[in-house]
Amino acid sequence: MKDNHFVINIGRQLGSGGREIGTKLAEKLGISFYDKELINLASKESGLCKELFEKADEKPSQTVVGSFLGARFSLFTDASVPYANYLSNDTLFKIQSDVIRDLAAKQSCIFVGRCADYILRDFPRCVNVFISAPTEDRVKRLCATENLSEEEAKEVIRRTDKKRSEYYNYYSYKTWGAAETYHLCIDSSILGMNETILFIEEFAKKKLKLFPK
Repeated sequence: MKDNHFVINIGRQLGSGGREIGTKLAEKLGISFYDKELINLASKESGLCKELFEKADEKPSQTVVGSFLGARFSLFTDASVPYANYLSNDTLFKIQSDVIRDLAAKQSCIFVGRCADYILRDFPRCVNVFISAPTEDRVKRLCATENLSEEEAKEVIRRTDKKRSEYYNYYSYKTWGAAETYHLCIDSSILGMNETILFIEEFAKKKLKLFPK
């Protein structure tokens, strides 16, 4: 690992703009961005089909093979490793964790969700951020981006936040969204997307001492 590598980990409430913020921040900093892309990488690394990782994505431990019995796709890719018949979310979490640690060791990058801040807790150059927004703003955003009704958006937000918090709390032994868990918590509705990105960028540069030469 090079001494100047750094990682920004972003936790987020659904509809707060976390993915958009992470993507644009990565572009500004000229570093890699990983969110759903981790599913494909974990699948490739393990030889397991990506549908297993999609089903387990940001969900606490349970057996995931049972519901795939009789599915029309193979649990394994052609390059699969000899896993046992029993696969749990814990197993998939470990595979994805190894992928996250490997990426962080090779390059500067931004990770969204998936307990990356906990997985990289011993990584020396990290900034951990949590992005939130009022429910009204989150509903409006989902209605616009996902073509949902207000009631549908509220229900999706409720279910997704519950799933993400249970996943994070289970694997990290910390509290999802709690201020003491992160270096910075920010409400994206106050400054708006662009200014929030700039604020996080400046915070990260100061914490990591990333100053232009």
